[in-house]
Amino acid sequence: MVGSLKGIATAMARKDVKGRSAPERDEPSGFRRFVRRLFVWAVSLAVVGALALGVAVGLTARSLPEFDELKGSQVGQTILVRARDGTELVSIGPSFGHWLSHEQIPQVMRTAMVSVEDRRFHSHPGIDPIGLVRAGVVSIATGKSVRATSTITQQLARTVFLNNNRSYARKLREAVLALALEWKFSKDQILELYLNKVYFGGGAYGVDAASRKFFGHPGTEITLPEAAIIAGLVKAPSHYSPTADSQAAVDRAKVVLSVMKDNGDVTPSQAAAVDFNAIQFAAEKGQNSVRYFTDWALPQLDLLLPDNTQAIEVWTTLDPKMQAAATQAIETNTPKGAQGALVSMDRDGAVLAMVGGADYVSSNYNRAVNAVRQPGSAWKLFVYLAALEAGYTPNDRVVDEPVTIDGWSPRNSNGTYAGEIDVRTAFAYSKNTVAAQLGNEVGFSAVAGIARRFGITTPISTVPSMVLGSNDVRVIDMTRAFAAVSAKGRAVDPYGIVKVQTVDGKVLYQREVKEGPMLVPAYVSAGITDLLQSAVSTGTGRAAQIGRPVAGKTGTTNSNKDGWFLGFSSGITTGVWMGRDDAKPVGGLQGGTAPARAFAQYMTVAVASRPVEKFDTEVTVPAWQLEPDDEAQLSGNPDDYYYADDQGNMVQPDRQEPAATDGAEPKAPPPAANEDFLREATGTRPGAAPANKKPPAN
Repeated sequence: MVGSLKGIATAMARKDVKGRSAPERDEPSGFRRFVRRLFVWAVSLAVVGALALGVAVGLTARSLPEFDELKGSQVGQTILVRARDGTELVSIGPSFGHWLSHEQIPQVMRTAMVSVEDRRFHSHPGIDPIGLVRAGVVSIATGKSVRATSTITQQLARTVFLNNNRSYARKLREAVLALALEWKFSKDQILELYLNKVYFGGGAYGVDAASRKFFGHPGTEITLPEAAIIAGLVKAPSHYSPTADSQAAVDRAKVVLSVMKDNGDVTPSQAAAVDFNAIQFAAEKGQNSVRYFTDWALPQLDLLLPDNTQAIEVWTTLDPKMQAAATQAIETNTPKGAQGALVSMDRDGAVLAMVGGADYVSSNYNRAVNAVRQPGSAWKLFVYLAALEAGYTPNDRVVDEPVTIDGWSPRNSNGTYAGEIDVRTAFAYSKNTVAAQLGNEVGFSAVAGIARRFGITTPISTVPSMVLGSNDVRVIDMTRAFAAVSAKGRAVDPYGIVKVQTVDGKVLYQREVKEGPMLVPAYVSAGITDLLQSAVSTGTGRAAQIGRPVAGKTGTTNSNKDGWFLGFSSGITTGVWMGRDDAKPVGGLQGGTAPARAFAQYMTVAVASRPVEKFDTEVTVPAWQLEPDDEAQLSGNPDDYYYADDQGNMVQPDRQEPAATDGAEPKAPPPAANEDFLREATGTRPGAAPANKKPPAN
């Protein structure tokens, strides 16, 4: 009975108020439960993620520098290089121009940048959701990875706080920073920061620097076509920079102008009125050859100020007037197809001018510092220094005649021999046979020792042909050696930096004035100066005369591959080299031709404001006699130097070497010099046969 009543009650409960039966409620399926739970978890995670992102953005926004601090921050180190007179030579590193406020930046510049880089800039919160979704859809539709364009705010975050790597961690940090920037600053402030900090190529950061560099006027005067060019540079500054490719810059600007028209930022008539052909790009500053000098001098800052990262001014030794004269001298005199290099030093080693090639833009390889070439007869400086130190004087008698040393038979350039002459004449006319005899007598290792003493840093082989310049050398080293002679035998160290200071005038480095040690006795420096002066006044270097005392030496290598002239006057020493980079012969190139003429052209300008100085050539040889230890010191230790054949291969010291440095086969001695030469060289009457006298033994 009770059970029946319960059944009736249950049945009645299933009736609705109208007496209809209520449907049975089905239990949810497993899939529906899974979807419901997934949705709940997704919403929960989204809420937690949003909260975490909000906290991260808030904390990041609080840690961001203030607006004025961001205005003052810089990207990288700037180095302003000044000449010795304080004039600006070149600015290395970032150029920032003047800071322009939002109102000072022309409206057309702001519009162009927003239009091409981030057209939803004024509506998004720092990242562009529409752009991200569009990139995702395109990626799914095409099956290719599509990179979403960064917003202006993201680019600002990357420029100021991050680097350019493409890791997901960096992109996440960039997004957080962008949101934080939008949280802390207004849109106008963000755009102002961006337009003053973004890189536009050519070293220019910010619209003012870009406007000055590319158009030669302040950023406040930017026009519509100029704004299109500048805005177009952000995509690829090095490719579209007007200094790299002006046509590429214009083509990119046309794309920017088209985008501006499509976005309604300019009218079709305004776009059609733009004439890009009328754009006048600013000419590059005259820093062509100056960069050879700065490329050599500025790396020295790593030694002088290794830990400095602040903006600095570097005061150098370069003289702008002399640099211009040196550049002109090389351009005017270097044979077609060849290169030229020049180094000029003051009496203390200060580099006044440096040219490392015919054109820095086409080739920035600095031949004045890095190239190693054979010096030819210019190397005889060291041969005669060793001979003078061993006791020879300019007036001593030597014999210009055929000679063979360990199977090697040098020849004079003109194929003739003058017989008995003095040391001065042998040097002035660059007699190879006399140089070979002197080198053999004093010792080839002694010649190598003198060369090392005077600053030659390249390897030195002591085979007999070394007396004629078979070892490779650098222009700056050879110039340094001649400068030491000009300094009366005192060592000279080339330098290019005098002072380094911060932009507010704080001195970080100041070069100390100091004298180098004596390399040779005074009588040796006086004797070699006598010889060098004779080489210019009556010998092979006559083309280097400039109307005041000049001392110097020519150098020419086999087949006219290299031409040298090195010399000094009024305290300035200059070395000139010419030749081809591939070491092929240059027709007509000799040290006494183009290099000597370039030297004279440059030195005429370089010494114009200096008093005429007569050389000290008074030789007073001390009365001394060599002791065994002294002889050992002069001749040097052969083990200190290596021996090599013409191909640079190591050989035994007793190995004979090729017959002649110029590749010619040995042949019978040609006739003696003509009578005119003998009369000039020896002072004897025409036709008188010179005595066959050997060099004095010391």
